[in-house]
Amino acid sequence: MEIRDLILLLLSTFLITLFSMILHEIAHGLVALWQGDQTARLSGRLTLNPLKHIDPWMTIVVPLILALSGGPIFGGAKPVPVNTRNLKHGEWSMALVAIAGPLTNIVLAFLSFLLWMATDWGVCVRGVAINLGFAVFNIIPIPPLDGSRVLYAFAPDFVRDFMTKIERYGVTLVFVLIMLFGTALGVYMETVETFILGIFYKIVGM
Repeated sequence: MEIRDLILLLLSTFLITLFSMILHEIAHGLVALWQGDQTARLSGRLTLNPLKHIDPWMTIVVPLILALSGGPIFGGAKPVPVNTRNLKHGEWSMALVAIAGPLTNIVLAFLSFLLWMATDWGVCVRGVAINLGFAVFNIIPIPPLDGSRVLYAFAPDFVRDFMTKIERYGVTLVFVLIMLFGTALGVYMETVETFILGIFYKIVGM
């Protein structure tokens, strides 16, 4: 890969990652606000200012490393603060707050897909890949990923107790998952992303 192509790859990956994760977090905050909690708004997180959302490791380093290695791209931003005591329907509201992020990334992936179909612009392919990667990665039901919040709403008490206990180790568990089960994780993500892409193609009649 030439230096120019490498720079363009890194720059496009960074910008798409940043934009996608900001909207992901704003979606969490907006649904929390809709469900009665103003913590995100009062914390200044309902903003497009990237400085309010960036986590240096998960938002920048991890996605760029994965982009260079050719692996599935995923990452995260600083979690939006939510006070569950303010939510109208407890864990059910929290499940809505959680799923809003991945759903936003799926919508962004579909919009990128449509733009790619219309223009054949290569950068749009990265928009599809990055947003699908974020969505599929974040629905894994391991704390603190969004999927765990959805599972919590449906899970029996003993599962909830277990999830509460491992919550403090959540970020470490995620890194262990990446390091020890990277191949299996890649297969899972590729399978789910391919399935969602198939839906996109069906929607546009292809």
